[in-house]
Amino acid sequence: MKFAKYLLIWVSQNLAVPFWTIGHIHLMTTVYDDITEIISSVGMNIIVIAGIIIDYRDRKKEEKIAKEDDDIPICFI
Repeated sequence: MKFAKYLLIWVSQNLAVPFWTIGHIHLMTTVYDDITEIISSVGMNIIVIAGIIIDYRDRKKEEKIAKEDDDIPICFI
């Protein structure tokens, strides 16, 4: 499960721009007549959005933990 989560986040971070730029250029130049093209386009966008949401939640948890660790007075550092 950890690998699937890592893979989803990695794909969403590294392929978001290519999916969206190529997808939008493709949308402007062609008309979707084939349901396969529509499903694949929606599927890629769902993968990217899911990865972004999961990564956002993980980073919020890390920030909360880091903020709780900041209780050490500066004079002890």
